[in-house]
Amino acid sequence: MDPLHRVITDLVGRVAGPLHFRLLLQPAMATFFGIRDGLKDAREGSPAYFWSLLRDRGHSKERLKSGLKAVARLLFFALVMDAIYQFIALHWFYPGEALIVVVELAFLPYLIIRGPANRIAKWWLSRHASPQPERGASR
Repeated sequence: MDPLHRVITDLVGRVAGPLHFRLLLQPAMATFFGIRDGLKDAREGSPAYFWSLLRDRGHSKERLKSGLKAVARLLFFALVMDAIYQFIALHWFYPGEALIVVVELAFLPYLIIRGPANRIAKWWLSRHASPQPERGASR
């Protein structure tokens, strides 16, 4: 069988195969971590994550490392889940397929969610920031 055909067949087979719940679980967890880190970025005044990777070439490497560090457990969990699936359904482990699945189900949703979460949190915080009363002001 052609390797590309095998990869496509294997990836499509994951939708209805054993452990298919991970197709919902992994993006849900990535969304949770993306929102969490987006809120943290907003509180710290950091720029939107994905755009800062593209635009700020001087700091993109360190931003990417911080993003990977923030979701390392999630990526590891996604890799382990796919490895278990592969051993059950395919009786073998294909690291390239696992990498595709981890990126699609865990890292891309994280990248897509973190920036908008940051922007929405900044907007929310700016609208709901209560003005501080001046000290020493007399009535």
